[in-house]
Amino acid sequence: MDITKAIIPAAGLGTRFLPYTKAVPKEMLPLLNKPALQYIIEEGLASDIKQFYIITSRGKHAIEDYFDTNPCLEQMLKDRNKESSIASINKITRNAQFTYIRQSEPQGLGHAISLARHTIGKEYFGVFLPDDIIAGKQAGLAQLMRIARQEKASVIAVQEVPQDCVSSYGVIAVKKQITPNLFQVSHLVEKPDKKDAPSNLAIIGRYVLSHKIFPAIDDISSYATDEIQLTDGISQMMKHNEKVFAYKIQGTRYDIGNPIGWLKATIGFAMQDPNYAPHIRQYISELDTMQSFMYDNTKNIVHNV
Repeated sequence: MDITKAIIPAAGLGTRFLPYTKAVPKEMLPLLNKPALQYIIEEGLASDIKQFYIITSRGKHAIEDYFDTNPCLEQMLKDRNKESSIASINKITRNAQFTYIRQSEPQGLGHAISLARHTIGKEYFGVFLPDDIIAGKQAGLAQLMRIARQEKASVIAVQEVPQDCVSSYGVIAVKKQITPNLFQVSHLVEKPDKKDAPSNLAIIGRYVLSHKIFPAIDDISSYATDEIQLTDGISQMMKHNEKVFAYKIQGTRYDIGNPIGWLKATIGFAMQDPNYAPHIRQYISELDTMQSFMYDNTKNIVHNV
């Protein structure tokens, strides 16, 4: 089973980050010195994904510009012997192919995914939701791809969440537990009340899906009166006897879809970086002491790292 393509829905308005997102796409929020979307693309390349189909909307040109070449900048950096500063993005432009598809109005995640159907054919494909950044030894999507090949079926990533949080997620009902981390899915419930949740296994932003998701989305589009949800499409696909599995993805998942989650991710990545970690640890350790920056303004002098 060859899986070489992935769809990245990036058409959202990013209202929780206004006014920043009035002019800059939420997917371009920085995590240290790279935009969030670059971490997604790097995970894709580490999973042997070569073709990325990014669903965009009005005002998202910064995404296209970022993953394009910039000969003037590159020549200037070469002249100054600073080419290493953009080495990571140059690696992406050499190894990844990008296609941009416009979603003219917000009609839900299922609708966004369906816009790329003409690029997929009869293949399985990956889906990355840019709000979820997964850091770990093995690329997040690669973990799902392994299961998809093993089971010859669609796979969705899940994470155990506190019972008080289930109403913020799509949640799976387990038909059969195969290993401690792998489950066959019975059905899905979108944002259930705590008392109605079939489990605490919440769907997070990684999927490997069969092309059969597209006719399933068509089915629900014929009667949907609101946004077309991907979970509804997956449920419809299962009604036609398609097996779907869920895998507890290994690694640290950061939800950067809101400012608090983005701040936690920024600190988390900084704490894993040897250039930044000593400064952040010292900064945090001094917060409740007289050595804090609140009492000594020299602590706010920028360090070169």
